[in-house]
Amino acid sequence: MADPTARRRALLAAALVLALLGAGALAFALGRSGEQDAAAPPDPPAASAPSDGGAAESGAPAPDAPAPDAQPEGTGAAPPREAADPLPASRPERLRVPALDVDSPLEGLGQDAQHVMETPRDPAKAGWYTPGTTPGARGPAVVAGHVTWNGKPSVFYELGKLAKDAEIEVERADGRTAVFRVDRTERYPKKRFPTVEVYRNLDHAGLRLITCGGTFDAAKHYYADNVVVYATLTDVR
Repeated sequence: MADPTARRRALLAAALVLALLGAGALAFALGRSGEQDAAAPPDPPAASAPSDGGAAESGAPAPDAPAPDAQPEGTGAAPPREAADPLPASRPERLRVPALDVDSPLEGLGQDAQHVMETPRDPAKAGWYTPGTTPGARGPAVVAGHVTWNGKPSVFYELGKLAKDAEIEVERADGRTAVFRVDRTERYPKKRFPTVEVYRNLDHAGLRLITCGGTFDAAKHYYADNVVVYATLTDVR
């Protein structure tokens, strides 16, 4: 079983990349988005059209800092709906979001030399953050994806439109499919990214899909906000 402290540090490293999006850590990805081509904002509570990567802004803890929401093992945020029992860890292989026509193999996202989360190399694919929780296991599994690339829509282009109760499926290497239901879709200004809310300990299996949203600054290749989909494991097939 993974060291709980190491896992918290790994999740905080993911938070750090979110803190730096648009400020250098993901510059190579953002630089490939030439102009804003996002769709019109969907109705609340969904976010306006997302963009590349997933991210927050300054204020996230350094990767080796103690987690601000550190809790004793076995405790954590309760699920907002009836949750299925968590599964053992198993590498995720494919993500499907039927409501958005998303069907993507999952790249593995590690950490770069600066200990921040990598982004998917293929804009048509989503990526799972490998130092964190595997989807279906107890805790907040993190999947990130681009939305535009060279001015064209990518895998998470419509993520902000995902409605409550929509289904998300994750095929795993153990042959099981973890089925999640969306609890809510939120949009946050990058300068007020809710690191604790996104990465806090859970007493159930959760999933976080992360990308960008809001106004696009073409000169800076920068989106003002982040879109986060929160989901809970409700079934296993």
